[in-house]
Parts: sequence; structure tokens; C-alpha cells
Amino acid sequence: MKRLIVVAGRAALAVLACAALAWGWVLVAIVRAGARDDAAGLAPGSTDAIVVLGAAQYDGRPSPVLRMRLDHAIALWRRRLAPTLVLTGGRGAGDTTSEAAVERRYAAHAGIADSALLMEAEGRSTRESLAGVAALARQHGLRRLVVVSDPTHVYRVAVLARQEGFEAITSPWRPVALRRDWRGVLAESVKVPVAWVSRLAD
Repeated sequence: MKRLIVVAGRAALAVLACAALAWGWVLVAIVRAGARDDAAGLAPGSTDAIVVLGAAQYDGRPSPVLRMRLDHAIALWRRRLAPTLVLTGGRGAGDTTSEAAVERRYAAHAGIADSALLMEAEGRSTRESLAGVAALARQHGLRRLVVVSDPTHVYRVAVLARQEGFEAITSPWRPVALRRDWRGVLAESVKVPVAWVSRLAD
């Protein structure tokens, strides 16, 4: 019996050690992805679309986070990185308009013609929005997509995009800063494994 307990204890420690190593790997991957802008060195016209992932809006006004994402995406568009902006995000509980509609108005005020915009206004989560983006990409023949989001979010974005059948060139609106972003990094370190497991369960 003692030997069985010792073996079980060693097995449990081995499992915990593997889990800790895997978690550490995910933490590093999140920080590394958030520290670099994969769109920074791209030439004008080298991609097909710039995707803005939605965030909260307040009575038709973008939240500060959404505004930062939009400003960064518009700057990339003005660099002529791609001819099209894809605006994403559905309605939250109690909202009278979608995040994508708010983004569309913001882009229009920035001088971007409606003909340069595509909308995915149904997604209520990152996965749902990226699934909608994948459908739009197939419909419009878009192959190389730059996806703009927060620095702690872009690694999970890349994981989910691959699961939806396309490769995301991620571009955070600013580099990750651990002193400011550690809570987001920890939250994403849980959400990324959940994204892997949920896909396996599909």
C-alpha cells in the first residue's frame, strides 16, 4: 500500500510539473506575441484586409480600448497595407447597436469610404467574430489578413484564427507592458488552453 501511495504521489507531482511547464510556455507565448507587431515590416498592398476585433461601446461611442484598436487599424490602412477594413463585433446585452456599427461610424468620420469597409456584426466572442471573418474572407477572396487587437489578446487571436482556417498577421495597438498588463496576461493564460480544449471538444 505504501509503495502504491509513493507511486501515485510521484505521478501526481509529474503531472503538476508538466502542467506548470505548459502554463509557463503559454505565458511566454502570450507575452512574446504581444511584444511584436507582425504588420510593422509589411509593404503597402501586401495584405488583403485589416480586421478590427470589437470591444465595448457605450451608447454608440467606442470605449477607450475600441478607439485604440480603431486608430491603430486606420493608421495601418493609411499606410496602404490593405485596401479593406473588416469591422467586427455584435450587440452586447442591452445594446441598441452593434460594435461593428459603431466602428463603421468612427471609420467614416476618419474619412474612410464605405466601399472600403466590410462588417461582421454578429459575433459575441472572439471565436464567433473570427468565424465570421473567415466566412467573409472566403466570400470576398481575402487571403492575407492583419488582425488588430490588444497586446495580451493577440496570441489567442492567432490560435483561434488558425482553428477557423486562416492565418492572422497580428498587430497589437501597442506593445505589451508587463507592469500594466500582467492581469490580462494571466487571464489569457487560462483562456488559451480553454480555446485549445474547446476546439478538441467540437
